[in-house]
Amino acid sequence: MIHAIIPAGGAGTRLWPLSRRTTPKFLADLTGAGKSMLQQTVARLSFADSVSIVTGVAHQAAVGKQLADYPGVSIIAEPSPRDSMAAIGLAAAVIEQRHGEVVVGSFAADHAIADESAFQAAVQRAVTAAEQGYIVTIGITPDHPATGYGYIQAEAELLPGVRAVAEFKEKPDAELAAAYLATGKYFWNAGMFVARTSVLLAALAQYQPELHAGIMRIAESWDTPQQAEVLAENWPQLKKIAIDHAIAEPIAPTGKLAIVPVEMGWSDVGDYAALRDITASPVQVAPGGTAQSVLPVASPGALVYTYSKPITVLGVPDAVVVETADAILVTTREQAQNLKEVVEQLDAAGLAQLR
Repeated sequence: MIHAIIPAGGAGTRLWPLSRRTTPKFLADLTGAGKSMLQQTVARLSFADSVSIVTGVAHQAAVGKQLADYPGVSIIAEPSPRDSMAAIGLAAAVIEQRHGEVVVGSFAADHAIADESAFQAAVQRAVTAAEQGYIVTIGITPDHPATGYGYIQAEAELLPGVRAVAEFKEKPDAELAAAYLATGKYFWNAGMFVARTSVLLAALAQYQPELHAGIMRIAESWDTPQQAEVLAENWPQLKKIAIDHAIAEPIAPTGKLAIVPVEMGWSDVGDYAALRDITASPVQVAPGGTAQSVLPVASPGALVYTYSKPITVLGVPDAVVVETADAILVTTREQAQNLKEVVEQLDAAGLAQLR
């Protein structure tokens, strides 16, 4: 039915110190599920014909170790980050060489989905539309006027449960987000795309011809003795661009982009506020730590990660306290979005090892 692509990259700096360059959030169990975010994503895609993980060479060994019990998963290691279009494009081209023209779907490695049956039904609707030549995105039905997500404007229904895409919108302010919700035409952009390999690669050739040419040179050498040499020569020259900007936004006015709206308890787990919303308990154990006594007294909305010490949070609503082996973070859910700025200062403070 579908061959899944999972781009697994990024440091998740808004979840520092739990997520870092060497131990990004997709490799961590942030929700107490007993599986990392990546393992949960792979398990969620068990219905796929194949699963290909695209990750950096620095994380290749860790990804392979985590997925040792998931047979049939292929790992494509990229020498350096070139953003999502290069990762997804290369995976699609390699899959087409291995399996012929098929439908592929790209799904982030570090998102959470509560209703997996709704997710699978949405993917099936997306596959149906993709088989008819559309590039399809899965859009999240918003339940509040969020300002941290991009929005997709939908128009008339093309197929049952599938609508045309009119335009992509940047992250709005609160007033504009509320106006979007009132129309019923706008959905959160979750970065999930489904298409036939030929359609996806043709769109890439049309809108990003140099990037397409470089990806195809690499793909043609894949699984051959020349793979490493061709990859090393061409990969650094590939344009860094997200799939949204590379093909989704420019193709939308042509009528060839569709959206499947869905309610499935989705979260991008982008910061501690989002993480608190999906955790069953305000108390979690930091990766590598052990359960400790934690008392969030008179502190509604608090989130506490303990590593080795008992922690008490008294009378601090929406507090975020994170203890790891080498760092302690104290902030609030509101201020947690600014953590990226803190991480950027670590080098200047002589603390580069904490990044």
